[in-house]
Amino acid sequence: MLNVFTLANGRLFQEEIESLEELSRFKPIWVDLEEPTPDEKRWVRQYYGLAIPDDAMDEDIEESARFYAEDNGELHIRCDFLVADAEHPRQVRVAFIMNLVNEAARGHGILFSIHDESVPAFRLLRMRARRMPGLLADAKEVLLKLFDGDAEYSADTLEEIYDELERASKQVLEDNVSDQVASEVLATIARQEDMNGRIRRNVMDTRRAVSFLMRSKMLDAEQFEEARQILRDLDSLDSHTTFLFDKINFLMDATVGFININQNKIIKLFSVASVALLPPTLIASVYGMNFQHMPELTQKWGYPWALGLMVASALLPMWYFRRRGWLK
Repeated sequence: MLNVFTLANGRLFQEEIESLEELSRFKPIWVDLEEPTPDEKRWVRQYYGLAIPDDAMDEDIEESARFYAEDNGELHIRCDFLVADAEHPRQVRVAFIMNLVNEAARGHGILFSIHDESVPAFRLLRMRARRMPGLLADAKEVLLKLFDGDAEYSADTLEEIYDELERASKQVLEDNVSDQVASEVLATIARQEDMNGRIRRNVMDTRRAVSFLMRSKMLDAEQFEEARQILRDLDSLDSHTTFLFDKINFLMDATVGFININQNKIIKLFSVASVALLPPTLIASVYGMNFQHMPELTQKWGYPWALGLMVASALLPMWYFRRRGWLK
């Protein structure tokens, strides 16, 4: 899918391109390629003179290949954007190419973005740009707002993690934690720990991209200050992710502790039963020996006495354990 974004009266307008001829009708500041087809890549190459690198979407590339500037003035940035899907959270690799060579001719320069799936930060920027006139002025503003939107999306996801962990805390600390509840809480904690780790990685990656923009000296004074504000927002998210890691570890330890307590209760029942049944077993063993004179054979009270003694020897330890509170 090939979309071009133009500015009109301070608002951002989106147009979906379906042929090479349609590109000539617009002077965009942003060209977005989502799962681009070979034809769409060819249109971009023919009309804008931009050849999209074959490794633009590769995951395994060195840092030097993720942030660099070409001799012709093109700026290349590969950055990961968070997709906080509840079932399959992930990072989506986005390749940015900033073309400022023809900035005087085109008016604002052009930002090209290439990615394989929809990114929430992109949708957030499109929605805001339509509602807020004057939000964007050029391609560099678009790139900064995308990074700002990614930071805000990470912050919103952190708030959702706070809410999920709060519900898990109530289950662990207030209710009677059964094995089933503990397994559900552990599953919730594992999901939120994975999400928190992805947010921390996403924050680190966005910070590196913004820092590269600032070092490139392509930003004016106002944009440079905006980039510094984005870095401050990203730094504030680090403290939240650290706190959440500590909270997750606490809940994990508490939940595992309750599981151990439940298991110890079961082991305690077996221990009490084995101790209580030891005296009757001893008595039965003694009376089962082949003595020459046995009360069971010569006296009528032999068997009742033996049975009563075994019952009494089993009840006495149980009474003692109950009095000491070991059966609670």
